[in-house]
Amino acid sequence: MRILSLLLLTLFIATGCCSQKKTDMKSTQIEYSAHSRGYFKVITVQGKTVSVIKERNSEAVTSNIDDAKWNKIVDAYSKVNLEGLSTLKAPTDKRTYDGAAIGNLKIVKDGKTYETPGFDNGFPPKEIEKLVNLLVDFSKE
Repeated sequence: MRILSLLLLTLFIATGCCSQKKTDMKSTQIEYSAHSRGYFKVITVQGKTVSVIKERNSEAVTSNIDDAKWNKIVDAYSKVNLEGLSTLKAPTDKRTYDGAAIGNLKIVKDGKTYETPGFDNGFPPKEIEKLVNLLVDFSKE
């Protein structure tokens, strides 16, 4: 009986922690931007909604995120060290000679902004690669 009670308590606590993490994501805004002289893209995720702007001075195209994709975003986001975003190093340097657009990831959580230094669009630092690629996929749809 004790084992069953302990198992149920553990399951209840684990479920509560998982749903708390998803609740935290509802108040979090994730923005990926990439721009150069001839290229512009801004992808913003907040709640289960995504907005994509593909050209300067154009309106955002907004859509809902399905549950499967949302779970992937939550999983990738949970692995990001927010405090370490500002110290990430870009793996390539093509943006310095117009070889690639400048990419940037910005996360706003609880009123605090966490932002990466610029990196080459298409070549994000390994620590945020999965999250950035999930966001970029929205602009391809």
